[in-house]
Amino acid sequence: MANTTSARKAARKIARRTAVNKARRSRVRTAVRQVEEAIASGDRNKALEAMKVAEPQLMKAANKHQLHKNTASRKVSRLTKQIAKLGQ
Repeated sequence: MANTTSARKAARKIARRTAVNKARRSRVRTAVRQVEEAIASGDRNKALEAMKVAEPQLMKAANKHQLHKNTASRKVSRLTKQIAKLGQ
């Protein structure tokens, strides 16, 4: 248990940040999963719509240090490439 005032405040702050981080991580994972499901079903239009939601989520997570910026870019790139294959 936190003994000092500052430690108690830090514990409250950590709890708030954890909740925010969990929510953000969940949104990113859901958005990426929806794109992957659309790709798996072979529906290019649905995949493009899902990608319009997923890309900003990924980049926002990178800006907020949830993901490394290269990881977010790599995920966007790979998903985009898979969607492009659907058009062929």
